[in-house]
Amino acid sequence: MFRLSDLVIDEALIRVLLRGQRPDLADRRLRRVRSGWNNQMWRVGEDLAVRLPRTARAAALIEQEHRWLSELAPHLPIPVPVPIHLGSRTDRFPEPWIVTTWVEGEPGDLRPIAEGPRSTDRLVAFLQALHTEAPDDAPFNRGRSAPLAEFADFFARLLQVLPDADAVARARRVWEEALAAAPWTGAPVWIHADLHPSNVVVVDGTLAGVIDFGDMCAGDPATDLAAAWALLPASHAQRCIAAYGRSDEDLIRRARGWALLRGLASIEAGIAAELGKPWGMPTWKQAGEAALDRLLTA
Repeated sequence: MFRLSDLVIDEALIRVLLRGQRPDLADRRLRRVRSGWNNQMWRVGEDLAVRLPRTARAAALIEQEHRWLSELAPHLPIPVPVPIHLGSRTDRFPEPWIVTTWVEGEPGDLRPIAEGPRSTDRLVAFLQALHTEAPDDAPFNRGRSAPLAEFADFFARLLQVLPDADAVARARRVWEEALAAAPWTGAPVWIHADLHPSNVVVVDGTLAGVIDFGDMCAGDPATDLAAAWALLPASHAQRCIAAYGRSDEDLIRRARGWALLRGLASIEAGIAAELGKPWGMPTWKQAGEAALDRLLTA
C-alpha cells in the first residue's frame, strides 16, 4: 500500500514539479527548512516556499488552505503564507502541493515572544481581523473546535505529564471551569485553530507572522483566544483579552480550557522526543511548560 511518508522528497523532485507547473520558479535556489509533522517545506528563493504533504490528512488541508486563505490573507494585518500556486497531482507526486509567500522570522518554539506590548497588539489585531463570520461552506474541524467535553478522555490522559498533585489539581480546576462555561452561541467565525508557538514566527522578540493555516475552520473564537497564554509573555494574557474586546466570562473560560489542553499536549510531544518517539517534538516541552505556568499561576 502506497504511503506518502515513503516517498523521497528531495531537491530533484521539487525542481521536476516546478518545471512542470511553475517553470518561472524552477531555477531558484532551494533550501529545505524546518517542518512539522504533516508537511515537508523548502524555501524557494528568498520570498517563496513550497510545502509537500507527508500524510493524507495534510494533502486535504493544503487544498483547503489554498481555497480559503487566498481570500482571507489580504484582510489580515500581519504576514501570513499567502498561497501563490496549488500544485496538481502528477505521476511523480500523487497529491496536491502548494507554493506560498515566505514569512520571515524564527518559529516561536525556538525563539519565544519576549516583547509583550507590541506582540499583544499584533495578536489582537490579527484575531479581530480573522474572526469574521464564516460562510456556510467553510470547513468544520471537530478536532480543533468541537466542545471541550469531547476531549475529556484526552485531557485525562494528558494529566500524567504534570509533575505533582498540586499541578494536577490546578489543571482540573481550569478544566472544570471551561466545561461549565456556556457554549458559543454566535455565528461560527473563521479561526486559525492551531495557534501554538511553532505556528508563529518571531523577529527581535516580537510576533512577526502567523503560519500553517491548514486547520483553519469555522468555529468558536475561544479556540484562538487560547493564544493569549500559549504565545505571550507572562502578565500579557489579560491585556490581550481586554483589547480583543469581544469576550465574556464564558468565552474566557473556554479559552483557558483550550490553552490548558494545548499546553499539556505540547509537553507530551516534548516528552515523546526525549523518549525517542518519531512523533516527538523536542522544542515543544519548554513551550508547553511556559504556557501552563502562565495559565495556572494567573
